[in-house]
Amino acid sequence: MTTYAALLRGINVGGARKVPMAELRSLMEGLGHAGVRSHLQSGQAVFTAGHGDEESLASELTAAIEKHFGFSVDVIVRDHAYLAAIADACPFPAAELEGKQLHVTYFSQPVDADRFAAIDQAAFLPEEFRLGDRALYLYAPNGLGRSKLAEQLARPRVNKGLIATTRNWNTVVKLVEMTAAE
Repeated sequence: MTTYAALLRGINVGGARKVPMAELRSLMEGLGHAGVRSHLQSGQAVFTAGHGDEESLASELTAAIEKHFGFSVDVIVRDHAYLAAIADACPFPAAELEGKQLHVTYFSQPVDADRFAAIDQAAFLPEEFRLGDRALYLYAPNGLGRSKLAEQLARPRVNKGLIATTRNWNTVVKLVEMTAAE
């Protein structure tokens, strides 16, 4: 059995695409997953599975959500080892920053620097980003909601062909904790 986190993109925001966490947990248990727990209302669930891999588990959950709730939700599934490696590899001084200042965007597949070449990072200082393993670290000292760099990074031309979902550092750390072996 492997412990995973499912990251759902764009649910329970502004009253649209409502996915109650209790229903999500029941749905995931119905798929045969054990130890299903959710974190916050913004689309994180931790579970253990004895079958599949990250991609097949994400596809399975995406299909189940669409069937149950009647709308499509992009899902990224990552195991504990990956989540811990992302936290450990943070290029910014996470311990010195507030959780709202540091974010990780998880991608459905690897990305390279060419995808972001048109973004003039110097124009957005003190905001900065760095690439990681299927992830992007964003330092936004005034928070994500006020970040001009985050707007550029979220543009469809930058994320074409990808599922991308962002979590603040507090959530990144919590998911590492929640997926750790008990």
